[in-house]
Amino acid sequence: MGGHSHWAGIKHKKAIVDAKRGKVWTKIVKEIAIAARAGGGDINTNPRLRQAVDDSKASNMPADNIKRAIQRGTGELPGVMYEERVYEGYGPNGVAMIVEVTTDNHNRTLNEVRQVFRENGGNLGETNCVAWMFKPKGFLSVAKPAPVDEDTLISHALDLGAEDVVTDVPQFYEIYTDPKDFDKVKAGLAAKQIPVASAELFLKPDTMVPIDKVEPAAKILKLIEALEENDDVKKVHSNFDIPDEILDQVG
Repeated sequence: MGGHSHWAGIKHKKAIVDAKRGKVWTKIVKEIAIAARAGGGDINTNPRLRQAVDDSKASNMPADNIKRAIQRGTGELPGVMYEERVYEGYGPNGVAMIVEVTTDNHNRTLNEVRQVFRENGGNLGETNCVAWMFKPKGFLSVAKPAPVDEDTLISHALDLGAEDVVTDVPQFYEIYTDPKDFDKVKAGLAAKQIPVASAELFLKPDTMVPIDKVEPAAKILKLIEALEENDDVKKVHSNFDIPDEILDQVG
């Protein structure tokens, strides 16, 4: 779990910078369009679209932008057709990496992602070279202190269908779910007036690669940031575990 919680914190800080560059909206618009195309334009019957719309509202995207993205996805408005691809590879120190992309030109995006790996000490691999190391999970965080005491929060989350609640992260409670229960747990917490600070589906590694030195940690984070700079890259998953004291030195 460590690699995910640490990287979640890094992503939270990075999201502020990305929002100023307009990158967050660009990526969310693609996700809304893909979700609407796959499951229809009604957020009440399309959990993936509902999550994308929630993300768009959290990033202060105007309602008109959201509406147009949905209409492009359903075909009510003309627009670029996006497809989803998954690339796999290895970063510095042999950490496994999975890169989810949404693109209108697979060859262009593949070449760009391959170049980023090459320039940052990694290499792109074949399909399923690392995917077998990961399992899909839902992740939600609740800021401390929560509106209810710790035991009550754990009880609520488990009753709603959560698999695990991690309590020893300094600023947040971390809740992990099976993907099929993710939406139910999220909605259930909201119904109990427990605000969810962040929520996403991610790929949880079966085993972690400990990174206990500053230099390889910096290289790994540089590679991930370079990947996420690409507008077509939706998510990056990895199995590194960098302790907080090393992260602090990386800056």
